Amino acid sequence: MKIKEICKVKEHIAYGGALFGLVLEAEKISAMAQPGQFVHIACGEGNLLRRPISICDAGDGLLKIVFAVKGDGTKWLSERKAGDELDILGPIGHGFDLSKAGDRPVLIGGGIGVPPMLMTMKQAKANGAQPTAILGFRNQSAVILEEDFQALGTTYIATDDGSYGIHGFVSSVLEQHVGEFTSVLCCGPKGMLRALANIAEAHGLPCQVSMEERMGCGIGACLVCVCGLKGENGETKYGHVCKDGPVFDSKEVEW
Repeated sequence: MKIKEICKVKEHIAYGGALFGLVLEAEKISAMAQPGQFVHIACGEGNLLRRPISICDAGDGLLKIVFAVKGDGTKWLSERKAGDELDILGPIGHGFDLSKAGDRPVLIGGGIGVPPMLMTMKQAKANGAQPTAILGFRNQSAVILEEDFQALGTTYIATDDGSYGIHGFVSSVLEQHVGEFTSVLCCGPKGMLRALANIAEAHGLPCQVSMEERMGCGIGACLVCVCGLKGENGETKYGHVCKDGPVFDSKEVEW
């Protein structure tokens, strides 16, 4: 179920570079939000299409989002201050199914795919699991939310250039520790998700992937976020990331 709610900005966060966060007073949406879902935000009168932003955290009447400025809409969003109001539709989509994650899931995020894994890790821990996080960034200046993840469990940081944490990709870190986990849950670029899905399958681990796609309507009425899925007899069928996802079983996806 999704609703439209006018939400007031409680806090504006500048992480550095093009990364920003907003904490919103969103009593209704926050009460319904599940890990891995997203919201669709109207970004000013001049931007007709809403922008899909993953839910980073939700609870106690508050909703936190973290996003990168990529165009006029997200630039407008990054300029909102405490007291401003936003027109938000949500929560949208099918999130992570933690009932299939086991007691030692690993939550993996790459870049702007990191924020939605925070609520996922928090919920996994609340369910009694012992989650681990593997977070990948371009460099040290791009690292966000590290302390939030560390407060919930073991957290590995990997950077492409080796300027902080482990030098390399999240897939390499997963390979080194794969025997410690009962499942893989991940969000990030498609190439990263493909690599993680292959590792999980090779080791017999269930894997859920949150797909990042551009969206138009956010409710499955347009074709902007169509993705290829495996159908019967090896044929490709098509689904909508917004409506059928954004989270899929990795074995469903046509990589």
